[in-house]
Amino acid sequence: MNDTPASSATMPSAGTDSGLPRYAANLNSPQQEAVLTTEGPVLMLAGAGTGKTAALTARLAHLVAMRKAWPSEILCVTFTNKAAREMRERVGRHIGDAVEGMPWLGTFHSIGAKMLRRHAELVGLQSNYTIIDTDDQLRLLKQLIRDQDLDEKRWPPRQLAGLIDRWKNRGLNPADLDAAENEAFANGRGQEFYTLYQERLKALNACDFGDLLLHMLNILRREPEVLKMYQQRFKYILVDEYQDTNQVQYLWLRLLAQERKNICVVGDDDQSIYSWRGAEVANILRFEKDFPGAKVVKLEQNYRSTPHILAAASGLIDANSQRIGKTLWTQFEGGDQVRVIGVWDAPEEARRVGEEAERLEREGASLDQVALLVRAQYQTREFEDRFIQIGLNYRIIGGFRFYERSEIRDALAYLRVIAQPRDDLAFERIYNQPKRGLGAKTLEKMFQHARATDMPLAAASLQLADSDELPKRAAGTIAALMRDFLRWKELAEQTTPAELLRTVMDECGYTAMLQAEKSAESAGRLENLSELARAMEEYETLGDFLEHVSLVMDNERAGDGEKLTIMTMHAAKGLEFDNVFLPGWEEGVFPSQRSLDEGGLASLEEERRLAYVAITRARKRCTILYAANRRIYGQWTSSIPSRFVAELPDDHVTRETTMTGGASLWQANWSESEDPFAHVSTSRPERSSQRGPGWQRALTSGYDTKQLRLKESTRSAASFAAQPRSDIAVGARVFHDKFGYGEVIGQEGNKLEIEFDTSGTKRVIDSFVNVAD
Repeated sequence: MNDTPASSATMPSAGTDSGLPRYAANLNSPQQEAVLTTEGPVLMLAGAGTGKTAALTARLAHLVAMRKAWPSEILCVTFTNKAAREMRERVGRHIGDAVEGMPWLGTFHSIGAKMLRRHAELVGLQSNYTIIDTDDQLRLLKQLIRDQDLDEKRWPPRQLAGLIDRWKNRGLNPADLDAAENEAFANGRGQEFYTLYQERLKALNACDFGDLLLHMLNILRREPEVLKMYQQRFKYILVDEYQDTNQVQYLWLRLLAQERKNICVVGDDDQSIYSWRGAEVANILRFEKDFPGAKVVKLEQNYRSTPHILAAASGLIDANSQRIGKTLWTQFEGGDQVRVIGVWDAPEEARRVGEEAERLEREGASLDQVALLVRAQYQTREFEDRFIQIGLNYRIIGGFRFYERSEIRDALAYLRVIAQPRDDLAFERIYNQPKRGLGAKTLEKMFQHARATDMPLAAASLQLADSDELPKRAAGTIAALMRDFLRWKELAEQTTPAELLRTVMDECGYTAMLQAEKSAESAGRLENLSELARAMEEYETLGDFLEHVSLVMDNERAGDGEKLTIMTMHAAKGLEFDNVFLPGWEEGVFPSQRSLDEGGLASLEEERRLAYVAITRARKRCTILYAANRRIYGQWTSSIPSRFVAELPDDHVTRETTMTGGASLWQANWSESEDPFAHVSTSRPERSSQRGPGWQRALTSGYDTKQLRLKESTRSAASFAAQPRSDIAVGARVFHDKFGYGEVIGQEGNKLEIEFDTSGTKRVIDSFVNVAD
């Protein structure tokens, strides 16, 4: 650790012709004020694109260059490792090697971990504690739930993990939970499981990421000497993206800053969009109350966007009541107004964006500078299909392409097995998804038998289910799954592909699995499955749709080159593009109905902040689109434009519609009695009643077997009658790896009934036995 001041050899020159240090000379006046005001609390309210990183790094360099503090006496907190690296690199350009002596420049978690290593014994840990990841956390919680004889399907580990993370983000220990929080899991056992989890972590000498700050907050609260030590050590505290802090981060920072009060926080209340991660916009709104006499410096000069884009964004966010207030401006002149386009339906929305992107490309714009920002990931599917159709290269940032997402691959695997039971890859993916208690040993048995008999995996599993090769529970589970596939195969010939998907996802338990998790992630996965069903509504047969998906996946292997960027609005924060498209600005889509239902007015204001963030990603052009029609669960549903559309100031917006007859959507009266889209047909052409070949025949064709049949036995298992082995007959002495030696007393095809010496009478498949010597 370098605790010496930066030497003169590494320091920047004393100043410039303006009398300011070089790192401050090129900043505007508010930025310079934020840099040079070193004493006391400072709130740097930095609007989008106003150069807050430049000001923050210059301030950090100034503190070192002016000998205000040793590098090791400055605490500088960021939210990501990338931001920390960028900060270190920028400061290094200003102060040289002195930046290497800044051990307290990093993320909340990295700094919390560094502190906790020094004081681990105060919370019952050793300094070499392990930090467990999400997978380890879920495994541990799963063990606890099983140990307490709780139904894992009703109370899934992922739900408990989300609750514990939320409690820790709020600085709550198990003893701090109130009655409502306690009721959130297992009918009043939330506190009990939280306590058991923390005790188990302590026994393992481990902690999760939430503990890194919660443990340190507890230490600072309970150990005055430790708190005093850090308050004296940190002469200056700098915090980036303060609007994104959660409660435990806020409490931790406030304790550390109370002694000297030399804390500078940088943030934008209008860009607080992560409440679902625990972020609380109230933290930045009450900074002046927490630190009386704080200087508020507003960075309002934008270096990114045109005047119309900034004015549109400012006019929109002005409708929020929970904000400090500022107005962005720029020295740029001219530029296009923000375009607001109403289209007839979602397919036309995708066509319009594709045409506009192609036009920009023809005019010389780089596709790398074109972005499509959506409110929810499920919205990308329509655009991906369209872009592939017209050959427009694109990339997905911050997530998977639609058909690559795990829940979509799972759903498609079910459909592939229904359409083609010989699809071993698809069957292997979903035989135990959702969890059915079929482990690796069961799969190994299935593969072993499939190879021995040259059968597909599904067919092999059927034979095994009607034998004693598998435990009764596993055999019954497989038999039940195969009966489901038989029923779904018949249903596929009677209903639409979309209706088939919804039925399969419900009956196999996949929908219930995601619903039980009760998290933002699981809700998004459910939305993706709904969008998959909507996509299937355009296809007459399951085969047609699966062929389309295959073509899409093949097209997704596009090579390098310029590509349009698709991402969510949340993922786009901090980025910028010349041209930005914002589709789906309709009530229920944006603002999200789910968010409004869960959070009311507070969520509405956050949705509006998200709209502000989305608009201000654009440098030159911003296009907002909304559709009058969206197809939901097979029915055309009329939509009304987002309230945010009406809140955009007319002086900076061009409004147009591409609908037949020139009807103006955003001015329409959307009462049920005057629904202009009531005449749109929701019916589908009649499907052929002709049945295709049965699923049994698809499974067994090509093999010398009898027709597959289901047996209504106690195990309700399905069976094959296959050619028997020529070297085994009734009376033969055989050996089985599991049951030992025995004598064949009956034979039906490749099924043997064997009286084992020590295991009794069993039904086994002949490929699993050897003739005894």
